[in-house]
Amino acid sequence: MELDIVKENRKTVLIVDDEKPIVDILEYNLKKEGYNTLIANDGMEAVNIALEQKPNIILLDIMLPKMDGLTVCKKVRTALNIPIIMLTAKEEEIDKILGLELGADDYVTKPFSVRELIARIKANLRKYELSQGAIAETEAKENDRKITIGDLQLDLDKFEVKVRGKKVDLTVREFEVLRYLANQPGQVVSRELLLEKVWGYEYFGDIRTVDVTVRRIREKIEDDTTDPKILVTKRGIGYYIAKPEQ
Repeated sequence: MELDIVKENRKTVLIVDDEKPIVDILEYNLKKEGYNTLIANDGMEAVNIALEQKPNIILLDIMLPKMDGLTVCKKVRTALNIPIIMLTAKEEEIDKILGLELGADDYVTKPFSVRELIARIKANLRKYELSQGAIAETEAKENDRKITIGDLQLDLDKFEVKVRGKKVDLTVREFEVLRYLANQPGQVVSRELLLEKVWGYEYFGDIRTVDVTVRRIREKIEDDTTDPKILVTKRGIGYYIAKPEQ
């Protein structure tokens, strides 16, 4: 009975890859680290398992039979707000950028270090859990905590963003980036600092990941992404939330 309870409390990782050696290695090491695992060998199976089983995190290969990983990411993201780490054998930057723009939280290029991948899994899960934990703690409060800067409003209790009163759907990572910047309006924050504060110390990526996430946010909150009025770039330095003109 105790073993069953422990197993139920474990985080579940959905491994999506059509290469059996990779699946076997990942499954063995993840179970060794204390995770439950689910396996999907093609894109259609991945979507079905994700929506039915609702894993805590997904490791998603881009090159898959029946449905490619980018399409899987897009379909899963419309229904589930869980961390997704893309696995790709391609070196082309376009694959990484596309994956992040479609809602992935992270990417790893094959061949990868299992140790590094597990560190990224832990970092992504920890960020997600901290976000969800903060929401759960404050749901019962009568007075909502809100940040309002001009047309932008963040409801930290409801994990909700509105622009001019209209609700905007953001992923956990996008919300965390916006919240971090909104807590210090007008103050420029470097890409490196955002990577450290939002993605975590264990993150092994590069600052381009920040740029892609900012681009996704702008597509959702700005009227004109070529001339942003809310989330502004300070060329060569970083980003900031613009204060409303007095």
